[in-house]
Amino acid sequence: MPSPLYHPPVKRSVEIAGHKTSISLEPVFWDMLRKAADDEDVPINAIVARIDGERIQAETPPGLASALRVWLVSRTAP
Repeated sequence: MPSPLYHPPVKRSVEIAGHKTSISLEPVFWDMLRKAADDEDVPINAIVARIDGERIQAETPPGLASALRVWLVSRTAP
């Protein structure tokens, strides 16, 4: 069952390069992240680490949660 569309962010712990960090995302984005991981047959941590590596190379890096949201939306955009 999908998460409710309007729900405050939920904080979860992920591991990036051997370090744990917490990320707060709305449940709909956690659902999208889980689907992306399933589609690519990789753990959520692997996708988060990849996006983290890409975002820190940006001229003005956004926060990790923002980068995840943008990546997820751009992945589903036509």
